[in-house]
Amino acid sequence: MNKLSVFTAPKPFTEAHINRIQRNAIRSWLEMGDEVEVLLVGEEEGIADAAAALGVTHVPGVAKNKQGTPLVSSIFELACENSRADLFLFSNTDMLFMPETLGLALQMKQRADDFVLLGQRYDLDVDTEIDFSPGWDKRLLGEVVHRGRLHPMGGSDYFLFPSGLFSQIPDFAIGRAGWDNWMIYHALAEGSLVVDATPSLVAIHQNHGYQHLAGEDGHQRHPETLENLELAGGMRKMFSLLDVKYQLKDGKIRRISWSLARFLRGIEQRLQPDELVGRGPRWWLLRSVRKLRRALQKYEMKADRFLPIYRSDKQP
Repeated sequence: MNKLSVFTAPKPFTEAHINRIQRNAIRSWLEMGDEVEVLLVGEEEGIADAAAALGVTHVPGVAKNKQGTPLVSSIFELACENSRADLFLFSNTDMLFMPETLGLALQMKQRADDFVLLGQRYDLDVDTEIDFSPGWDKRLLGEVVHRGRLHPMGGSDYFLFPSGLFSQIPDFAIGRAGWDNWMIYHALAEGSLVVDATPSLVAIHQNHGYQHLAGEDGHQRHPETLENLELAGGMRKMFSLLDVKYQLKDGKIRRISWSLARFLRGIEQRLQPDELVGRGPRWWLLRSVRKLRRALQKYEMKADRFLPIYRSDKQP
């Protein structure tokens, strides 16, 4: 039986760059080893052919909203129905993972029955097919160190969890903002051990455009994003990595140290109305606190652009 099932809902494999980076991502997951299976969920154009060419499983039959966008609830349900793995990793289909990801997952399983691993990503321009010959992971880490950027704290592009978790998810639209923030809120509200794996788990996002979400209101106010927000129960349930209390570092689960940015995040939560847009003194104060918190985070990221495990003698 497979120990880890990596599942995703790809975009159509029709545009050259999207086709390339999605295939890169899937191949990196397969590099985790024979105990990992990969499920491609959906009926977007080219999925079946890509699954056959890469030797992974295609799972059709995903439910969609009225706009034709696959639903997160259906994606997770189909993955669980079509796999007997002990552990599941949902990932966006543009994410690259290192071979040691499986080992980290198995270590977490030994420590807790109910956990969720998530984290920040590194953004990297990838314009070619990755050469997966021996040493590919070290070469890729070298590219990240020299050209990549650590993405600001927000939601998460991946969720690693044991079988049985996330069985009741609202009908969020995949690929729109908000649903991953609700997942963080839900895991914490359910009492799961939610752990920021950023210091230990390397997740690399292959940069791409967002033409499919083009519009005058932008991604954050896309109509399906607003629907996701309503399904989530409002802005108070839009959690981020700043709301997570623990991290996986140096092989240990540690409580995250106090910081001014996290303190300001707590004030934001108290001031936050459920509406996305508001007015009045409270709204002005909320925006001021948020602006200060984001400025602090940018400063911290400039001071610590790359994590310690990829510095000095440990750099590839």
